[in-house]
Amino acid sequence: MEITPKLVKELRDRTNAGMMDCKRALEQNNGDMGAAIKSLREKGLSSAAKRAHREAREGSIFSYIHSGAKLGVLVELNCETDFVARTDEFQELGKNIAMQVAAASPLVVKREDLPAEILEREREIFRNQALQSGKPEKILEKIVEGKMEKFYHESCLLEQSYIKNDKETVEDLLKTTIGKLGENMIIKRFIRYQLGEESS
Repeated sequence: MEITPKLVKELRDRTNAGMMDCKRALEQNNGDMGAAIKSLREKGLSSAAKRAHREAREGSIFSYIHSGAKLGVLVELNCETDFVARTDEFQELGKNIAMQVAAASPLVVKREDLPAEILEREREIFRNQALQSGKPEKILEKIVEGKMEKFYHESCLLEQSYIKNDKETVEDLLKTTIGKLGENMIIKRFIRYQLGEESS
């Protein structure tokens, strides 16, 4: 696959790594954008990874009310400075994340936030399903782990496929904006209200 300047620029915009590093990563991964991003992060060349340790105490609260006013979301998105919090890119990111929470109904921001009792319950359900389907004992754990990964992908906001572009996750979207604006950003928390239901 031909590595075009446009492709290199897109990778640079998403990672803020150097142009030559981006070109090399794309060449080594046959133009696969996702694999190139992963490669840059693993080598520590992605600015998002470098900024992850910096404190993010500024930011904004974003809201989204779905048409009909039966579904509403609040999201706290943090960054390092008030200046960045006021940028169009940061504001757009916050609105898109609020829409994501409304549409995809995640349980938590990241997998580490999932309570142990929920994980145990899901594992038990998946294990029983595998047993009932007559799968051999030796592959049960592999099946359970595969189903748990799918559960994380559906339940954890950062791991969900982004509703406006299913080729990237919400975490990819967040890291792209970090690369563009040059500050660490954290989705701190969210709450989703649906009329007549318990909030999650």
